[in-house]
Amino acid sequence: MTKQDSPESSIESLFEAPPLAEQERMIEAILFAVAEPMTSKQLADRLPHGCEVPEALAYLRKRYEGRGVRLVKSGDGWAFRTAPDLSFLMEKETVEVRKLSRAGVETLAIIAYHQPTTRAEIEEIRGVSVSRGTLDMLLELGWIKLGRRRMSPGRPVTFIVTQEFLDHFGLETSRDLPGIKELRAAGILDNRPPPGVAADVEDDDEDRDQDDMFE
Repeated sequence: MTKQDSPESSIESLFEAPPLAEQERMIEAILFAVAEPMTSKQLADRLPHGCEVPEALAYLRKRYEGRGVRLVKSGDGWAFRTAPDLSFLMEKETVEVRKLSRAGVETLAIIAYHQPTTRAEIEEIRGVSVSRGTLDMLLELGWIKLGRRRMSPGRPVTFIVTQEFLDHFGLETSRDLPGIKELRAAGILDNRPPPGVAADVEDDDEDRDQDDMFE
C-alpha cells in the first residue's frame, strides 16, 4: 500500500475542508463568542480538519481594517478589540482612573524591558529596594508573573510580563514596547535626580499599604 493509499490519508480525504471564506466566518464566530484571546492551535482544534487557520486569520484581519472593531494579535492569541480611535466611546465618567505610582511604573517597566529579571536585578537598576507590596500588586493586577528560577546561588525567582499585560496595552509581543523617546514624550519617564541625591529615600516602604501603588 502506497503512502497515498494509507488508511489515514483515505480517512482524511473523506472530509474536505470548507472554502476559505467559510473558514473565516467560523473563526469570526468563535472569536466573537470567547472572552479571552485564542491561539491558532486552539482555533484549529475547533475547526474542521484541513482548515488553513493562519491564512484565514490573515484575510479576516484585513477585512476588519478600518472598521469599528479590528482583529489583533496579542502574544500568541487572537481577539477582536475596539478600534483605538473609538475607545472613548467605551469610557464612563463614573470610572475612576488610578495611576500606578512611580515605584510601580518603574518596576513594571524594568520587568518588561529586561525580562526575565530577578528582584535583585530590579533593585540594582532602580538603585533602591523594591517592596513586596509593589510586586504583589503587579502580580494581583495580572501584569507580571513568576518565571523560571535562575541557575545561580539561591535559585532566585524571575519575573516576566503576562499575556494580560500585552493585551491591556495593545502589544503583539514585548518587542513592540515603546522606546525611551516615546516614554518620555508620554510623561512616563522624567529626569531622575542626580546620583546621591535622596538616594536613601525609598518611595515604596515595606510597611506601606498596597494602595500606595496608586497615586
